[in-house]
Amino acid sequence: MALARIYRPAKTAMQSGKAGAKEWLLEFEPQTARRPDPLMGWTSSSDTQGQVRLAFASREDAIAFARANQIAFQISEPREPKRFPKSYGENFAFYRLEPWSH
Repeated sequence: MALARIYRPAKTAMQSGKAGAKEWLLEFEPQTARRPDPLMGWTSSSDTQGQVRLAFASREDAIAFARANQIAFQISEPREPKRFPKSYGENFAFYRLEPWSH
């Protein structure tokens, strides 16, 4: 039986917003190791479940799908980033350690 991983992906470094980071994904863990092709050098695998990536609107939907299809799953909870709210005026504050410049 294949093990699936349910997680919410982090936003990419190219994003400033959270578009596409609110959905939950179900991916299967690889069953076989990837190996290089002797002719071209590309990595390949005979495991076709490694190509499956299902998106769900919520965590509960992904869990319900896995249970309905008798898929063993593991949930990875997302870590929220620490936010340090600052105002624009803090750039010019007298207690600033380094001088402000462009």
